Amino acid sequence: MGTSKRYAAAVDRQMDARILQRVMQETAPHSLSTEELELDREPLTRSPIPRPVAAWVRYAAAAIFLDAEAVAWTPTAVAIRWTTPAGEEHRAWVWASAVRPRAQTRPDSLPS
Repeated sequence: MGTSKRYAAAVDRQMDARILQRVMQETAPHSLSTEELELDREPLTRSPIPRPVAAWVRYAAAAIFLDAEAVAWTPTAVAIRWTTPAGEEHRAWVWASAVRPRAQTRPDSLPS
């Protein structure tokens, strides 16, 4: 008896989502250090209205591309916050090059 290829992609997506949920539950996101941020030398902008973004965030076990909100930034770094699948709010500073406006294409759909 063969396997059902019809549902394989859906099952793969569910498995990926569960793995990412577990990673987010078991570890904290990595954030840039004070030395990397250089807040004593770089101008800091805070927004009263968070901007929707998509960003690469590092956890101990994985780098995850997720939807977030930019709440502050410098020329080289962005402070983001997001809600995990478990409903927890996480925050981190990431490099500006790891952040895109949410309307842009996700990396998994970029042309080869």
